[in-house]
Amino acid sequence: MTTAVPAGENSRTDVPLCTVRAEVSVPVDTGTGPAMARMMTFSGLLDGREHLALVFGDAPGPAPLVRVHSECLTGDVFGSGRCDCGPQLQEALGLLAADGGILLYLRQEGRGIGLYNKLDAYLLQDGGLDTFEANRELSFEADLRDYRVAAQMLDALGVTSIQLLTNNPDKAAQLMASGITVLESVRTGVFLHSSNRRYIEAKAQAGHRIVLTDTATA
Repeated sequence: MTTAVPAGENSRTDVPLCTVRAEVSVPVDTGTGPAMARMMTFSGLLDGREHLALVFGDAPGPAPLVRVHSECLTGDVFGSGRCDCGPQLQEALGLLAADGGILLYLRQEGRGIGLYNKLDAYLLQDGGLDTFEANRELSFEADLRDYRVAAQMLDALGVTSIQLLTNNPDKAAQLMASGITVLESVRTGVFLHSSNRRYIEAKAQAGHRIVLTDTATA
């Protein structure tokens, strides 16, 4: 499902340019088989972190499909059932491998608070707080992720207009503020089950474009 982004909302802030520092072809497991991706690293990123781009297919078209995915070690690598990050990543890889596009993998664990703090937040969630409340209880903002680095990476790839695979309107807003034209937002699937229902409900209440069903799958 797609959501048109209103015209005229691009108001560029100053985002320094960065450059591609290296590129290597890597076979990537998309869940339905391997696909070749060009894995790229960058110099000059605002936060100095080691963010990656995976480019599938030939040179990006005029408005490629882009997934900006924030690192979730617990979900992406270990398959944690407390979130929907792993399934969202697998869905994105499958779509991008099939039709071409770009995955930007940002090293912003736990909405920017880091891995250890995220696990501390899990303990608070076990005590009844939701994912955003737990971050605030640890004296962080609810979401510290900064998508200006994603805009830098797209600029370095020569991409200024995109279709954005996301349910999060803040992601599109930050990219547009950084000079990227988001022609439309394409919703991800809703990977709801009994272990992550509270997490997904909290995202829906925070404004993510998620339609919840009455029952969770096993």
